[in-house]
Amino acid sequence: MPTTKDIFTKIHLWRYKHISERQFVYVLSILVGFLAGLGTLILKNMTFFIESMLDSGLIKNFKSSLYFIFPIIGLILVYYIKIKLIKKPIGHGISTTLYSISKKSGIIEKYKMFASLITAPITVGFGGSAGLQGPAVSTGAALGSYVSQLFRMNTKTRMLLIGCATAGAMSSMFQAPVAAIIFAVEIFSLDLAFASLVPLLLASVSAVITSYFFLGHDVLFGFKLQDAFEIKDILLYAFLGIGTGIASVYFSKMYFVITRFFDRFSNNLKRLIVGAFAIGVMLYFIPPLYGEGYGLINSLLKGDAKSALVDIPYDIDLNNVWMVIVMLLIITVFKAIAMTTTFAAGGVGGIFIPTLVMGSALGNVFAKILNQFGFMVSESNFTLIGMTGLMAGVLHAPLTAIFLIAEITGGYDLFVPLMLVAAISYAFTKYFVSNSIYTIELAKRGELI
Repeated sequence: MPTTKDIFTKIHLWRYKHISERQFVYVLSILVGFLAGLGTLILKNMTFFIESMLDSGLIKNFKSSLYFIFPIIGLILVYYIKIKLIKKPIGHGISTTLYSISKKSGIIEKYKMFASLITAPITVGFGGSAGLQGPAVSTGAALGSYVSQLFRMNTKTRMLLIGCATAGAMSSMFQAPVAAIIFAVEIFSLDLAFASLVPLLLASVSAVITSYFFLGHDVLFGFKLQDAFEIKDILLYAFLGIGTGIASVYFSKMYFVITRFFDRFSNNLKRLIVGAFAIGVMLYFIPPLYGEGYGLINSLLKGDAKSALVDIPYDIDLNNVWMVIVMLLIITVFKAIAMTTTFAAGGVGGIFIPTLVMGSALGNVFAKILNQFGFMVSESNFTLIGMTGLMAGVLHAPLTAIFLIAEITGGYDLFVPLMLVAAISYAFTKYFVSNSIYTIELAKRGELI
């Protein structure tokens, strides 16, 4: 009976004789894209399954109380899964992947292929204020690293396959294959030569086809532009760029401050107790912070801010536009705090989606205020471009921000304001925060590639 090692030895001998190195990398990039896409789909579906289980008749009767309780339960479950099942640190997906590329030649521990798949859906599904993009990248990158080791690829090819997995995770998450490639290049500083571009393309397409196969055209959020860009609004977009730059600096600084505060606690159990209670209180008083926040984004894009705020437990007049503005500003301020507290308490998630939530709320507020003073601008367009500004500033990824919003809207009609806001926000943030949240700790330790 041949062993697994014997089988792979025969595969290696066959491919050395019959397939060139470049052709084999193309095959592996398709495989890695498929696996990353599949991992992302599992993450999304597990999260939605948990959310749907909790969103029963019971929650409708005790909604405010359960917004306090559910995140605490989720964080406790994740804590015990970490110490009893995984028994190793999970870390933040993209930061740990960057560290593996920089200092470990792209070797990523095998347990990271499933660690985030288990813990991230519990964190977010129970209401933790985080996203799934980071865990999707972490899972995909670990799969890419494992595949490269399995087929005895060299270090350069291993790095490329990790980039392919990253593009695949992004492509499957948003069904935006072009933005996915740009994200992999921007975040991991990949060489955009022809030899690396083709595998990235193949991986991104493989992942998005996987997403279409299982989900059809259902996306986390999608929006067809209804209002064209008007040149008269260009100066207003420039001010929005400054506003998103300020918000990006706030987001980053708040992340560092809260992280340092929780670092003072001597053990993880104390962090869990303090952090879980804090996040429970925030979600009790500000329910739109619950979970990833796609409902808020979609409601704002549809021009229905009232439905996004309907779960707020105190009596306010949502027909009063200034009350809506105040509530959206509160969400903008507290989203970064809720996200970081979720991480500090031991939750597993990403920062990508929280930046979109914060940007959508800020952009919508900006448009509503302008309209109250008679400027008559498109609230949906400003909501989209606010998301671009926060992505460009917080993630230090302006090209990803531009192309992601362009792809999810199905066109490039807003390309000029997208570029303007992304450039201003990125430049403003870069002046005050030299490294992104992904890279700041690595840069301090001299471990950044």
